[in-house]
Amino acid sequence: MVQTGFGGPEVVRLRHVPDPAPGPAELVVEVGACALNRLDVLQRRGPAVLPGFRLPHIAGTDVAGTVVATGPRVSGYAVGDRVVLDPTIGCGTCARCQAGDAGFCPALRVVGGNIPGGFAEYVAAPARLAYRLPAHVSLDEAAALPTAWSTAYRATHGVGQVRSGETVVVQAAASAVSIAAIQLAKRAGAAVVAVASTGAKLAVAADLGADLLLRNDDDVPAAVRDHTGGRGADLVLDHVGAATWSNSVASLAIGGRLVVFGNTSGDQVEFSLADVYHRGLRLLGAGAYGAEDFTAVLDAYCAGGLRALRAGAYGLAELPAAFAHQESRDTIGKVLVLP
Repeated sequence: MVQTGFGGPEVVRLRHVPDPAPGPAELVVEVGACALNRLDVLQRRGPAVLPGFRLPHIAGTDVAGTVVATGPRVSGYAVGDRVVLDPTIGCGTCARCQAGDAGFCPALRVVGGNIPGGFAEYVAAPARLAYRLPAHVSLDEAAALPTAWSTAYRATHGVGQVRSGETVVVQAAASAVSIAAIQLAKRAGAAVVAVASTGAKLAVAADLGADLLLRNDDDVPAAVRDHTGGRGADLVLDHVGAATWSNSVASLAIGGRLVVFGNTSGDQVEFSLADVYHRGLRLLGAGAYGAEDFTAVLDAYCAGGLRALRAGAYGLAELPAAFAHQESRDTIGKVLVLP
């Protein structure tokens, strides 16, 4: 499915293109499933978000499938292996890449972001990005993991440093990244306060183990203080931005940590510097996840006990309908395309 312009789903069309051939250190993967992300929507609407984006373009960043070809320098993978791909490709040699922060590489490439991605039958990618899947993990659940779960792991563990016994507030609790964050926080031994817009979304959070369920229009800070004996939350995870910012800051305990990893409702916020420094709050940007986050969360998921929720699945030619589902506010979990 090739994007030929900017706009609605009509700018993406089914086309025949040459099959990719593997570079010396690459795999070619037959795509079993590819999940939609907000990046796919933003770059379809335009303007492009990532440097190096060019039309025509094949989107789709979260790819799981079966290896069908390998380059001559590839070892450790063979035709028939089932893999999921980390979509983030750094140059491998700059200081950022050497530090494990490929997401900050000046020459960053992203599968489906600024190079061809998974809304196709085949995709080529460096073998070092592949994670071999155990037999009990299906391709469709694996495709739901790379971006959302790696981002959630980075926010919850890498930056948020969640600890057992803490109270964690998770905003937009039924989004794919929050579904992951709830489970990761619970797995670490924390109590979770889930905040969402509807009862149906909160029911999902409850099923995942959330300890307190709140609607967006509740007095969230007061409810959090009541739940914690007046103390407040140790950690708040917020990728919503402007709409939830005030509640997120006000919910924090003295010395609490707010991890920001998105701005879907708007970018500009106001807050009291006096409140931040008097209460010793820490406002933290999650930044781009790294290869260690990707591997760690895949290891945790494959060990069992975690669930990736899928909102729906569509054939390749049904990508416009998949986009419509992704852009609705009713989505719970990941929307998948199954080429």
